[in-house]
Amino acid sequence: MAYNNDIDWEKIDDIIDEYSSDKESLLMILQDINELYNFVPPETIPVLAQKLNVPKSLIYSVATFYKTISLEPRGKYIVNVCTGTACHVRGAEKIIDAVQDNLQIDTGQTTQDGLFTLETVRCLGCCAAGPVFTVNKNMHGGLDRSSAINIIDDYKKNAS
Repeated sequence: MAYNNDIDWEKIDDIIDEYSSDKESLLMILQDINELYNFVPPETIPVLAQKLNVPKSLIYSVATFYKTISLEPRGKYIVNVCTGTACHVRGAEKIIDAVQDNLQIDTGQTTQDGLFTLETVRCLGCCAAGPVFTVNKNMHGGLDRSSAINIIDDYKKNAS
C-alpha cells in the first residue's frame, strides 16, 4: 500500500516545540506523530534526530519497542481485536477470522485501499464485554462473527 508522503512540517515542528525539543520526550513526540498519520513517516526520523539531538538508532529503538507506534503506513481505521484471556475464551479467534475474511487481509496487514489495518492486542480492559475490538478508539463489545462484520461494513460505508 502506498501512502501520500505529504508531511505537514509545521505540525511536526509544533509537536516538537510542544515538548520544548526535549529528547526525554521522544516517546510522546513519536506517539503524537503516530496519532497524526497513523504511523511515523520515515521522512520525520532524520528531522527528529537533528532537532532532539539524538541518534536515529535511538528513535528506531523506541519506535519499534512500543506496539502502539508503527513505522509502516497503516489504514485510516485500525482494528484492534482483543486476544486477552476473557476475549479468547469467548471467541476472539472467530472474530479475527471473520474480519480477516471480510477485509481479505491477515493480522498485521493493511487493505489495498488503505482503509483498514488489522491488529491484535493482549487486553483492552473491558473483559466483561468480550469479545471486543476497537476501531481507532471506538470500543465495540459483545461481538460475534456477524456483528463484527456489520461494524466493519458500517465503517466501509462511512468511508465512501
